[in-house]
Amino acid sequence: MALLGAMGLDVATPASAQAVYQSMRAEQANAIVAPCSVVELDFMPRHRMIIARPAGWTGSIRGTMVLTYESGDVLRIDVAGFGERSLALELPGCDKLGYHEIEIELCHGTQTRSDHHTLVVVPPSCIRPMDVLGGRRVAGLTCNLYAVRSTRNWGVGDVTDLGTLLRFCRHCDFDFIGLNPLHALRNRGIDISPYAPQSRLFRNLLYIDVEAVPELATCAEAQHMLASDEVQRALSQLRCSSHVQYDQIIELKHCILRLLHKSFLREHTAFHAQRYLSYQSYLHECGPTLGDFARFCALHDHVVDADGKSLTSWQDWPAQLRNPRSAAVDVFAQEHAETVDYHRFLQFELDRQLARAAKLVDAYGLAIGVYQDLAIGCARNSFDTWRSPEIFLHGIDLGAPPDDYSATGQNWGLPAVDPHMLRRQAYRPWVELLRASLRHAKALRIDHVLGLFRQFWIPAGCSGTEGAYVRFPVDDLLGILALESVRATALIVGEDLGTVSEDVPGAMKKWGLLSSRVLYFERTADGSFAPAASYDENTFVSANTHDMATLSGFWRGRDIDLKHQLGVITTVQADEARSKRVGERRHLLARLRADGVLASEHQEPTEAELRGAVHDFLRITPAAVAALSLEDLVGEVEPVNVPGIGPERYSSWTRRLHVSLETLRTEPDVALSLGRLRRRDS
Repeated sequence: MALLGAMGLDVATPASAQAVYQSMRAEQANAIVAPCSVVELDFMPRHRMIIARPAGWTGSIRGTMVLTYESGDVLRIDVAGFGERSLALELPGCDKLGYHEIEIELCHGTQTRSDHHTLVVVPPSCIRPMDVLGGRRVAGLTCNLYAVRSTRNWGVGDVTDLGTLLRFCRHCDFDFIGLNPLHALRNRGIDISPYAPQSRLFRNLLYIDVEAVPELATCAEAQHMLASDEVQRALSQLRCSSHVQYDQIIELKHCILRLLHKSFLREHTAFHAQRYLSYQSYLHECGPTLGDFARFCALHDHVVDADGKSLTSWQDWPAQLRNPRSAAVDVFAQEHAETVDYHRFLQFELDRQLARAAKLVDAYGLAIGVYQDLAIGCARNSFDTWRSPEIFLHGIDLGAPPDDYSATGQNWGLPAVDPHMLRRQAYRPWVELLRASLRHAKALRIDHVLGLFRQFWIPAGCSGTEGAYVRFPVDDLLGILALESVRATALIVGEDLGTVSEDVPGAMKKWGLLSSRVLYFERTADGSFAPAASYDENTFVSANTHDMATLSGFWRGRDIDLKHQLGVITTVQADEARSKRVGERRHLLARLRADGVLASEHQEPTEAELRGAVHDFLRITPAAVAALSLEDLVGEVEPVNVPGIGPERYSSWTRRLHVSLETLRTEPDVALSLGRLRRRDS
């Protein structure tokens, strides 16, 4: 009742439920056509569009259908031959992939009715590994970019570091670098999780390399500030810190970037300036959505409470500012035009730097290159919910039911998207999201891909024990995913771990998504680790994920100790887990030796040798793509995230690597961790 009520369906009593049912039937009866259909290209010759006879219309009906192809070509078709209830109309010549718009107008005497339909013609599957890799199995590196340490960054990994990692991939004969979600964050307080972003459509300005912004070369004021003792002391402290100091870093970057934006406005507004032309081209490409995002960020900079503190939730803003289309927002944008443009400029510069990094992929001969990550949702106080509140549901949180991972389930605190509204909008938000995610990337990981099949909804404030599953239009969503994958020539990886319904494996295989396989979970009935040969070729294989223990942490039992310290498990449960871990370590060594990646049955390997053997194991599986974690290459012990634990108890998403990028190629333990199968030339 709570979940249906959040969707606007009052079912509190039998009478109200009956009224809702009748209203839904009436809405269907009044529609001439469905708002959208997603059809595979192979089925288009047999596809017929159903046009309903309007209620109360009897006798003959005449009409016209105007089909506007994505290319801009237009086809007009006479509509005639209605049956008692409907007309099945073939769509001639619609044999091209894409998004096509259909307008229908019917006439009956003096009455007229019109309706709109979006026809999405999709390929039979996403790009498959054979299309990109030609049957070759590849390996690559995954990392949390914010955690990367280098002697030149500002205490947080940035896009220049990404370029260095791509060079390291070439050195190691890797074919991709996989990143954490680069979605926009506030980068302040607790708003730092890459999986609860402020927007999934735009990127986190924290990753801008300030010293790579072109305006720095000519902006004396910015140069002077950057060279000052105060800034250099701050940078030194940030570089030495064991954790990412988000608040300090973002403020310091803003101080320099604001000066560089002013310089940009002074130097590049002439019509002939190439950088200004590139900026205008970027604004045109992004359309009004970027303008809305810039307004949202500017409002965050200026709207404060009675004590002068920034209001972190737009839901707490004055009522006239909660609507992005209000006159008050327009007035604000005009009065703060430079601030609004500043936030547009930041996205432009970040996009430019990412594009430069992506160009290195071809230069280095990497088969895949940059592989990005798409979070399942956004924060409740995000730009995405402010801009499109009609598709988000109030009073509903996303989560997961109880399972072996969490006895009470999980409430992620993310707002749910209404699948009915998504379809009414012809899936435009999904298309927009995929295109933003695939920009400058040749592979995309979809976090919790099960959410495209069904989502576990929880009444706000409740635990995972009080939720229910809600189905989603999976074939439509996967069809559109396939279309965008083909257009971007990008592989799609679905994170399908956890509770999986029966229809998921078949659908993922049919639509060409790579399934995720994690070493820790691949066990036989007696608890032994599954042999390498048992892995499927249509998979993306790794030792762990960002929610799990690192290899060194697993080997030392640090994950168990941490859960005990945080009160997640009792002392008795911790002792039992440690005893079980002894057996798991023994099983792991046995598997690595049986598959020939770990030598000498009588010698205990060092941790670096063990990590190298695990990485070799991943690479000898039949999996199309194997991922080695940068965290494991350098031997991190502490996890980057402890699910379900608040920041006051564990500082997730902040721990930095203890090894710098500059020493990766000279660290003996890193060389051992890479395993014996990597290319040995320098």
